[in-house]
Amino acid sequence: MRKLSTAGFSLIRYRQGVNGVCRQRKAAILRCMRVQVLYFAIVRERLGRDQEIVELPDGATLATLLEGLAQRHPAIASLRRHMQVARNREAAPPHTLLCDGDEVALIPPVSGGAGRLAEVREAALDLTEVVRAVAGESAGAIVTFTGAVRRESRGKLVTRLEYEAYRAMADGKLAEICDGIEGLHPGARLAVLHRVGVLVVGELAVVIAASAPHRDEAFSAARLCIEQLKQEVPIWKKEISDDGEEWIGLGP
Repeated sequence: MRKLSTAGFSLIRYRQGVNGVCRQRKAAILRCMRVQVLYFAIVRERLGRDQEIVELPDGATLATLLEGLAQRHPAIASLRRHMQVARNREAAPPHTLLCDGDEVALIPPVSGGAGRLAEVREAALDLTEVVRAVAGESAGAIVTFTGAVRRESRGKLVTRLEYEAYRAMADGKLAEICDGIEGLHPGARLAVLHRVGVLVVGELAVVIAASAPHRDEAFSAARLCIEQLKQEVPIWKKEISDDGEEWIGLGP
């Protein structure tokens, strides 16, 4: 049987009322929603359960949920900074709004990093290398992404790109991204290589391969990988064009 609980809050505390209606302690009836929370590995063991249903007020975010769970469960509080969070099987930031019926998974670090192909390189990239790294008997689908230097960008003719990275952090962050996505999609495998240095038009800047038993998970894993890479990995791009040069992402 799934356990029904309510997350604790610092400003207002809620409890389950008659017929599952959330009520404030002062008996004012409030609209609420129910969210299913899933636990895995060390979190599941420490809590002694693999899931629970939590009631939250309308407008609650993932941050609201996590804060309440951390107050209720000391194990979650101690592990919180190590965990990935997914809403409806997709990685989501803390400010994400929750809806009634959502599924939220708290995902501790997974052990997929050993021997992983996820790194920054100065040498030219080869797509077949990442494909080989994720191929296997369980791979019913393999999806690849290739990012190349294009001639035109934002109305300018590009001469070359110059990529720079904080190597000591970038390799670890790439592996961390792959671990987190594989945790979201059991059976998926990821490999990613990113180029640094001077690249001319047509050269490959990034190659990603994602395998999974089914195509939906493979497509999702590949998309998540490139999106998180662009947001989280310390790699910077300078664009040199016929109109001058510019570090991309810094704005005007």
